[in-house]
Amino acid sequence: MKYIWLFLKGIGMGAANVIPGVSGGTVALITGIFETFIDSIKSLNVQAFKLILHGNFKAFAKHINLWFLIAVFSGIAVSILSFAKLLDYLFNNYPVYIWSFFFGLILASVLFVSKTIEKWNWSVVLNFVIGTFVAVSIAMLNPASENDNTLYLVLCGIVAASSMILPGLSGSFVLILMGNYQLIMIDSVTHFNLKILLPVAIGAGIGILGFSHFLSWVFKKFRDQTIALLSGFILGSLIILWPWKEELTQTFGEKTKVIGYEWLLPQWSSEVILATVYLVIGFVVIYAMEKFASKSNTK
Repeated sequence: MKYIWLFLKGIGMGAANVIPGVSGGTVALITGIFETFIDSIKSLNVQAFKLILHGNFKAFAKHINLWFLIAVFSGIAVSILSFAKLLDYLFNNYPVYIWSFFFGLILASVLFVSKTIEKWNWSVVLNFVIGTFVAVSIAMLNPASENDNTLYLVLCGIVAASSMILPGLSGSFVLILMGNYQLIMIDSVTHFNLKILLPVAIGAGIGILGFSHFLSWVFKKFRDQTIALLSGFILGSLIILWPWKEELTQTFGEKTKVIGYEWLLPQWSSEVILATVYLVIGFVVIYAMEKFASKSNTK
């Protein structure tokens, strides 16, 4: 039963990573597996490879928390491969409602993640402000144009994977800024284009392994400051999820790309009422996840 729940949490992380503006790391933090997830990835080190070379697979599995990783990453993989098609349909047909739902998710995440800070002081507050400022600044950047160069795809994998495990900083939105979200997360995943996916996967492996060591060290050394910074990231990412916005586009050859947004205030209508309902549902989903995680941790 334990691994089924881990698989479901992995599905939540994978779904979040597909959504521009939402982070799988946020789901890991909310569901109580963030530290274990980072520490397990960090354990894929020289010692782990030595255990494999010596044929000591039982010690290897224990060293890297193998069954935990298999359960979580299986959920992530299943979710990304299946959720991409559903999101493509929903964003094309019900954009305001989908953005509203995710806005509620992230709004609740800010409250529940920041609640885990044990002691607020000036350094914690400063990190929260810095995190918010950085996330908003990233949101204001103009996306690059699409690029299918192999080395650039590896770089996309490195940067996106690092941000995917960082709560509040969306790997999908980073891919948008790098110009390759449509190419990688929609077109290549939908059609299983290995020419695109393999270089990205190689880069993702490099990024996850490298960044997990740094993030684990920072989290243990400066826990409250790190959570405050991540909470700021999450708060700042709300600007990306604001439901009422117009795309600013630019044509590159035969392709038209979104290079930014013009944020709008909604006019009162039945759409706004329904969007608000979806926002509340999103908030309640995170509330329920947080309560479940609290009970699991207590047990």
